[in-house]
Amino acid sequence: MATNETTTPHRDRRTDLLDPATLAQLGGIDIIARQVVQGFLLGLHRSPNRGFSAEFAELRQYQPGDDLRTLDWRMFARSDRFYVKQYEEETNLRAYMLVDISESMAWSSQTRLPSKLWYAKHLAAALSLILIRQGDIVGLIAFHERIVRQTQARGGKVHWRLLLQHLNALQGSGRTEAESALKSVAMRLKRKGLVILISDLLVDPEGTAKALIYLQHTGHEVLVFHLIDPGERDLPTTGETRFVDPETGDSLQVSVADMRRQYRNAVEEAVAEWTAALTSRGIAYSTIGTDEPLSRALRLYLWKRQRLP
Repeated sequence: MATNETTTPHRDRRTDLLDPATLAQLGGIDIIARQVVQGFLLGLHRSPNRGFSAEFAELRQYQPGDDLRTLDWRMFARSDRFYVKQYEEETNLRAYMLVDISESMAWSSQTRLPSKLWYAKHLAAALSLILIRQGDIVGLIAFHERIVRQTQARGGKVHWRLLLQHLNALQGSGRTEAESALKSVAMRLKRKGLVILISDLLVDPEGTAKALIYLQHTGHEVLVFHLIDPGERDLPTTGETRFVDPETGDSLQVSVADMRRQYRNAVEEAVAEWTAALTSRGIAYSTIGTDEPLSRALRLYLWKRQRLP
């Protein structure tokens, strides 16, 4: 007899803390995103470090009879207290999710571990839901060496469902080239906005860094999630390994014993270079393992947002 285990597993655990392999068994992208965000917000509610005072003159504490549509859910998530906006902001935050869908993103080092693309799509879905619940508007750009899919930034539940349809349909193909997607966002964002890049960053570092820095320099907030499969951090301890470039098909067989330390050093150097190039310019950059719970990326997002001037 069938059970409902696939829809309500691990009832004693927050969904956002589940490892991706377990999370992938829950269902479709809409179910996973909703449960991850619900678990994440529940974690904020239970956090002992949620003390927070109102930072803006236009906010005051909720009083019975206030219009519920004026509640500031962002402040509630931070402080566990209800605040209302005394007047509406002239514009909502306009955010764009840039999702890398190159061939390398479709790769996974383990059969049970979801691909980097799976992780990127579900992270984008969860972040979009948080933003839309806060009253912000969100757009999507999916790219490899060219832009494959893009949607204008809008808000509301109907638009979130549309974003999910687009994310769900994305498949990995082509080589990675992020500059054109970043330039497209720069043209779309006429006012100060938020740009979130989700990629394995197998790109031209110099050109991509320049495009990200340009966005930051023109007043936009920029967050970069660098997705790394655990198999990309460390080689096996022994034996022969064949390196295959998923975007070109080129391969090279090497002795693991001879290459393991050099390979790890090369990975660490690449991450250090991205960190130095981006964080020194005020861009939030974080490496995220595809074997890590989505909650880590969501916490990094919230940490960055709470430190806005």
